[in-house]
Amino acid sequence: MECVIGVVGRDFAVVAADTSAVQSILVHKTDEDKIMLLDSHKLMGASGEPGDRVQFTEFIQKNLHLYQFRNNMPLSTAATANFTRGELATALRKNPYSVNIILAGFDKDAGASMYYIDYIATLHKIDKGAFGYGSYFCLSLMDKLYRPDMTVEEAVDLVDKCIKEIRLRLVVAPQNFAIKIVDKDGARDYARREIGGDSPATATATIATTA
Repeated sequence: MECVIGVVGRDFAVVAADTSAVQSILVHKTDEDKIMLLDSHKLMGASGEPGDRVQFTEFIQKNLHLYQFRNNMPLSTAATANFTRGELATALRKNPYSVNIILAGFDKDAGASMYYIDYIATLHKIDKGAFGYGSYFCLSLMDKLYRPDMTVEEAVDLVDKCIKEIRLRLVVAPQNFAIKIVDKDGARDYARREIGGDSPATATATIATTA
């Protein structure tokens, strides 16, 4: 029941993803980071089979570093998206990766941008998007509430609304989410949304009253 969410604002992009590592009916961990920092100004949120997700995102990250070392300049976000799409398309006819990607980045000349790349190597530039079962609830919210000129606070509030709806509506919903942002200052962690961690005082009070 993985969920990856992306929103582009005025001069930034926000990517959020659940932090659950799940197999069949088992939850193995709840602190899995599914948003890879590719370089100083790029984020890759990925969902899919855990092995494919980890191996492929690391493969892309290391190739970006190699390109920068060889050429003394980083790939743009658009070039990174096309490189990623090319690697998925090549693997599709050999040993395909079961991974879906939302790639966000910030370039000095183009500003913030975001790309949707799925496991069959479909590439599309987007302003908002989501992968996983949570997308059934997020996309309609985004259609209604999204604006291209959103501030960081407004974009994170929209992501929070999506997370709330996922927790409320999805039968087996991931409970914890990580939110990261990329802008002119770089890619970095922004916040975490955890059940029981958002308001620990309330949770403690409830336990005490029950006891």
